[in-house]
Amino acid sequence: MKSLIPTNIITGFLGVGKTTAITHLLKHKPQDEIWSVLVNEFGEIGIDGAMLKSVNAHVREVPGGCICCVAGLPMKIALNMMIAKTKPDRILIEPTGLGHPEEIINTLLGEYYNTVLDLRATLTLVDPRKLSDSRYTENANFQDQIAVADVLVANKTDECGPEERRAFDELVSSFEIPKQASFWIEQGQLEASWLDFPRTEHEVKNPKHHQKNRLGPQRELYNANVSLPENERFIRRENSANGFYSCGWLFQPQLQFDFNQLFGWLSGAPFLRVKAVMHTNEGLYMFNAENGVLSVNEIPVQSREDILDSRIEVIDDKTIDADANESILLNTILGAT
Repeated sequence: MKSLIPTNIITGFLGVGKTTAITHLLKHKPQDEIWSVLVNEFGEIGIDGAMLKSVNAHVREVPGGCICCVAGLPMKIALNMMIAKTKPDRILIEPTGLGHPEEIINTLLGEYYNTVLDLRATLTLVDPRKLSDSRYTENANFQDQIAVADVLVANKTDECGPEERRAFDELVSSFEIPKQASFWIEQGQLEASWLDFPRTEHEVKNPKHHQKNRLGPQRELYNANVSLPENERFIRRENSANGFYSCGWLFQPQLQFDFNQLFGWLSGAPFLRVKAVMHTNEGLYMFNAENGVLSVNEIPVQSREDILDSRIEVIDDKTIDADANESILLNTILGAT
């Protein structure tokens, strides 16, 4: 009988660095093992899959809301297809930063998957700087992402001061039932050995929140593939739920963006979160911004042939003026008229 597949959920709120952490794990996994990643995003376009292609990961995407909505159908279909296609030695699941992890855990422990998956520790990443911000601490999803953690990880600690470090330590010590472990890291540098901490039972603060506030459109049919209609230069997709809004664009790969103009716009763009993978006049680049702080990384040459288009997604807690931002974005295309 084939062994159960070790499986981990890696969760955390918007901008905490989940994709960077998973990328780090994939770069340092045993070379003889196949690891597959199921990625869920709030936005409709789907960016993380393209970002993870830089490490040649086996990725399955579920964009446009929470993967466990619609009675778990999107998650189950994507997970079943991924297992059948890649036959992985380990599965990592990255839920949207605006999603509730409890229902995902329940699905993975339910009928069928309990004979397929070995669900191990849930790792929750926290940016300690957010622990003094009521926009985060009063958010039900943020609270329950922390509650379900078996391993609690403070990320971006190179950007934290003494008060923020103290706030994380106080958070760790506040649980009546202690977490399996807690760690401090920089730049998403998770250790693979932490994945093998055991899963434990947890009590969440907002057990009914997910049922009342399902993220994204309630699709009757599942389709994770977003593609351009024939002869279209680009498409735009929007989503909203729970006081958050997203707007994303998908462009033909032939369109080339002016790197400097794009960098300038994204550096000052007033969004909570921006992710992009863009073909520019200086090469293929990943853009990643949180609250106006932008990082840029060139995609390795060996990974470029798998990225067939340009994608950008913005998320905010205020309504996004899609037309105005689209106009700015289109003006960064070289040769645009």
